[in-house]
Amino acid sequence: MDIQDTKIRNRIEQAAEEASVEDAAKLSSKLIYEVIRRDGVEELARPTRSLIWSGIAAGIMISFSVLGEAIFRTYLPDSPQRFLLENLGYSLGFLLVILGRMQLFTENTITTVLPLMTRPTLRMFGAVARLWAIVLTANVVGAFAIAILYAHTPALPGELTPAIISLSEHAVGMPAVDSFFRAIPAGILVAAIVWMMPQAEESSFFIILVFTWLIAAGDFTHIVAGSVEMAYLMVQGMLPLGEAVFGFFLPVLAGNIVGGTAIFALMAWGQVKDELHADK
Repeated sequence: MDIQDTKIRNRIEQAAEEASVEDAAKLSSKLIYEVIRRDGVEELARPTRSLIWSGIAAGIMISFSVLGEAIFRTYLPDSPQRFLLENLGYSLGFLLVILGRMQLFTENTITTVLPLMTRPTLRMFGAVARLWAIVLTANVVGAFAIAILYAHTPALPGELTPAIISLSEHAVGMPAVDSFFRAIPAGILVAAIVWMMPQAEESSFFIILVFTWLIAAGDFTHIVAGSVEMAYLMVQGMLPLGEAVFGFFLPVLAGNIVGGTAIFALMAWGQVKDELHADK
């Protein structure tokens, strides 16, 4: 092998090594921000009909969080450790929704807000408000649809009913102030999941599993999963409308927005804004 061949081989090996290092390196905060911002721009441009159907699907599929918890609670032996195990069931609905790329309102408290922070115009604000209104309404419609199926048809085994009622009464039975403050960590955690997903790759399943389990284990409140529990009680006449709206829905909605947008999204923006401005 002559000297020229050796040089070529060394260059190839060096290039391969540098490519491996780049592949293994973590994405910078600026790149993660840009990935999520572009996702947000794409979501804001989606047709209304697509958002509606995707949001309804998410409202239906998130019910498997409630169902998963109920199954664990019903069939696991009563022990001090059951609480931690049954909350693994809470992750099932989130896995279906997030990996299935369905429209979940709490994801949009960061995804669609980052484009607004980058370009804070009245038109962009209107686009975000439009998407929020459509997705939240669709999520709630899906939650009521599946609640009616669970409550008024033989879709579920009867032995699960006591656990579903117990879980639902606990979720919506907190004082409004408690519901609001417990919704803040849930909003932060869902936004954190969105933030971690661009570099998660093969570990995305476990990230969603662990952090949504933490929402349940920490007894935090989530507007969409909680809407299934709220709807389940309402369609059976076990929860008055005023109590549902003012005691649960609005406080939890506000808390999730504070956690996902006012806290996490602002922190994400704060750590990259100088770098973004430097690139202009």
